[in-house]
Amino acid sequence: LNVFIGAAAGFVAAVALINSGLATSFYSTPVRAVPQVIFPSSLAASSQLPVVPKETNIQVNSAQILYPDSTVKGQERTITILGVCSFLSASLFYIWKQFGMKARTTKPADLQEVSGGRIWSLASTTGSNIGAGKTVRVATRKSPLAMWQAEFIQSELERLWPGITVELQPMSTRGDKILDSPLAKVGGKGLFVKELETALLENRSDIAVHSTKDVPMELPEGLVLGVICKRHDPCDAIVFPKGSNLKSLEDLPHGARVGTSSLRRQCQLLLKRPDLKFLELRGNVNTRLAKLDSGDYDAIILAAAGLKRLGFSDRVLPGETNIIDPNAMCPAAGQGALSIELRTNDPEIAALLEPLHHIPDAVTVACERAMNRRLNGGCQVPISGFAQLKDGQLRMEARVGSVTGKGPLIIQSKTIPFTLEGRTWPQLQKESEALGVEVADMLLADGAQAYLDEAYAKQDVGVGLAASLGK
Repeated sequence: LNVFIGAAAGFVAAVALINSGLATSFYSTPVRAVPQVIFPSSLAASSQLPVVPKETNIQVNSAQILYPDSTVKGQERTITILGVCSFLSASLFYIWKQFGMKARTTKPADLQEVSGGRIWSLASTTGSNIGAGKTVRVATRKSPLAMWQAEFIQSELERLWPGITVELQPMSTRGDKILDSPLAKVGGKGLFVKELETALLENRSDIAVHSTKDVPMELPEGLVLGVICKRHDPCDAIVFPKGSNLKSLEDLPHGARVGTSSLRRQCQLLLKRPDLKFLELRGNVNTRLAKLDSGDYDAIILAAAGLKRLGFSDRVLPGETNIIDPNAMCPAAGQGALSIELRTNDPEIAALLEPLHHIPDAVTVACERAMNRRLNGGCQVPISGFAQLKDGQLRMEARVGSVTGKGPLIIQSKTIPFTLEGRTWPQLQKESEALGVEVADMLLADGAQAYLDEAYAKQDVGVGLAASLGK
């Protein structure tokens, strides 16, 4: 359509150019000099080819005249002019649409995320604009990472639906205010979303943007985690103080102080490095890095996605040697993916969000969360799960550890054939969740229930996991 409009504009311009007489001066054909015969006026009026009597006085001048087929040549030039103008106009119009228009809708620099040399984008543009004139209110936490996530969704919605108004509503949650106790002790990750969900239920907000790994498995009635965005790095990263020569987990010295409040991370690391000392670590990413650089820790563990989103590229070492392989440390369910929570009875908002729902990553996240839900997982239990959709197969691996750190990890996995083509999202969700539940049942059959009972009986364990081993 864009090319057609450009060509039509060029055609009209060319016609105007020719009619104005300018085309001849722009595009003229050289002619040769031939004698021009000038007949007397008595013969010029005849419609027949004149026969010149011998006695007639004929004047011959040398002049510039066109070839005998000058009419055809002129038509060819006119057609050429029309074609050239149409082609140039179509090309310029296409370039303007492709690059000029996009330049005005590109996300701000701080909302662009480079991964593997490509800008991380959630959605492509769509057809009809159903968002023009509408307002979407976005509930979000106030932390820098939460604001980045909300601003990113804001930018994507504005790009998808020109004319839409997206209002951010930063809120402080109880989890943001309680910084002196482990999450496992004070109520789990639900502390970070309750205020946002209340705003949704009271119709003060339309959507809430979350880090999926922080969203509880059970949602309040009337709300749904309706959108799983394109997933970023799901791995954990071990971060060292500025100026450190350490490059990986294996480089940590004996007895190193590692900052992390995650039972999942503690449990898996302790089995590899029982000499490590775990210390409580709370606060936003900036605060945690500041504590690390001030000497409170020898290393801290953070989600790689958070580091990259906030632009701490200097904390990701060359070759990503400090990014922990998921085989060495299985991630949390949903880690690295943004999700959007909304009311179940709001189809207009759901339609606006639909282009942001990334089906392949939604499949893997649904599988992971189904496993965690089946095990009644939360901050109180060291559960990890990671699903991968690749080459027509869906593979799910899950692990459960002991909060005392004395028992081995229980690990189970299963791979099934899985295709996206020709299937609806409810069908895909049902099958992926079924795999997650099956892997959870395999864990239970392998003795995971004892670990779960132990964890919920020790709600005050927190980073006391290390203390329970006499450290």
